[in-house]
Amino acid sequence: MSTRTRQLSISGMAVDVVRKDIKNLHLAVYPPAGRVRVAVPLTVNDDAVRLAVIGKLSWIKRQQAKFDQQPRQSQREMVSGESHYYLGKRYRLRVIKHDGAGKVAIRNNSIMELHVRPDTNAEQRERVLQGWYRDRLKALIPSLIEKWQPVLGVDVADWGIKRMKTKWGTCNITARRIWLNLELAKKPVKCLEYIVVHEMVHLLERHHNDRFVGIMDEHLPAWRSRRQELNAAPLAHDSWSY
Repeated sequence: MSTRTRQLSISGMAVDVVRKDIKNLHLAVYPPAGRVRVAVPLTVNDDAVRLAVIGKLSWIKRQQAKFDQQPRQSQREMVSGESHYYLGKRYRLRVIKHDGAGKVAIRNNSIMELHVRPDTNAEQRERVLQGWYRDRLKALIPSLIEKWQPVLGVDVADWGIKRMKTKWGTCNITARRIWLNLELAKKPVKCLEYIVVHEMVHLLERHHNDRFVGIMDEHLPAWRSRRQELNAAPLAHDSWSY
């Protein structure tokens, strides 16, 4: 599919304009910083884009204000007493030094124990935690895919987990492969399920058009509230968006 991308300054605001082989204009505002992106048909000129964005300025400002008020975590130092999230719940970190391999354990439904060697630094401790998050996601995702494949009538050939700074998930339609952001381990399971379904629906419809929304409405009517909860959850120091 032919795609052209450029950036326009509209009313003092940077707007990413992506021209695609689509029929309608789609405008979106993304967290954490309120980035504005407009996907437009190949034949739509810059003047038409400017008019469309100006017509939505008040809505754009409201969305950006919401993201600006969203709570954010400070830079994590990986020391005892810090707050860390797992499946939407906040845990107090307890660093335990030992001579064995690094590991993570949840205690009393409120403490996240991080077992590491005495000489580990913050980066190494975070690597242990990220590995644990990855393992937890790997345990959750297969059952969600198996649940939704017969419902949607699609077949996911492969899936993976990686850290992404612009998306909660992506879908390679040709390979029928979906990728999920590692940060989803910190979010409620229902938010993870929403992203899994969202990416699987792309196997039926490539674009975020009326057909895509109709499929989401039919099979996961609460998807908007789940998206809202996902975008309202505290953002990491390195923030992700969708």
